[in-house]
Amino acid sequence: MQTELTQISCTAFVGGESIAKGSLQHVVATVKDTLDDEEIARLLIFNDLTGKPIDIDFRGKTAEVLQRLSDLAGHTADAEESKQPSRRVGRPKLGVVSGEVTLLPRHWDWLKSQPGGASVTLRKLVDEARRSGKYESEVRAAQEASYHFMTAMAGDFPQHEEALRALYAGNRDRFYQLIDDWAPGIRDHIKTLAENAFIKEET
Repeated sequence: MQTELTQISCTAFVGGESIAKGSLQHVVATVKDTLDDEEIARLLIFNDLTGKPIDIDFRGKTAEVLQRLSDLAGHTADAEESKQPSRRVGRPKLGVVSGEVTLLPRHWDWLKSQPGGASVTLRKLVDEARRSGKYESEVRAAQEASYHFMTAMAGDFPQHEEALRALYAGNRDRFYQLIDDWAPGIRDHIKTLAENAFIKEET
């Protein structure tokens, strides 16, 4: 978890200009070493996966800022570890972990009648659902990331609402047309975030 927190991909902006991109740890160190206090006060760092801003305490020297970030990551990792069950049931060496499933009798009857039994059938059903839902999940994630970033950085830009409607309608050409005159740094980052919002489902 510590690695995930400090290494998540993010982008830093001062005004409409992108001034650093990379892992959170890299971006924090870069902006701390290159920006003055006034610029840091106007700084916004965004998670590239979610489009949401990340709050960082920039007080002190670079080493102190990075240490606080590392400590935060460690606390998060400890909290996640405490949620994990202390005993794993199943066949862990084979990657099989047992869990509880609650179904009605008719569901169990149907599962038991399938070739391979209940466990094999459930695994097949889950895999099929994951495959069929991958397209919708990618589109939805790209839409949400774009929405969060656009709301934070382009909420007062012209045709903002129209651009959001085009985004959720999946109209790539209209979306690009509406944001074309926006600040280049912001516009280009939006295009990156929105890339999967316009993917076509594979047939």
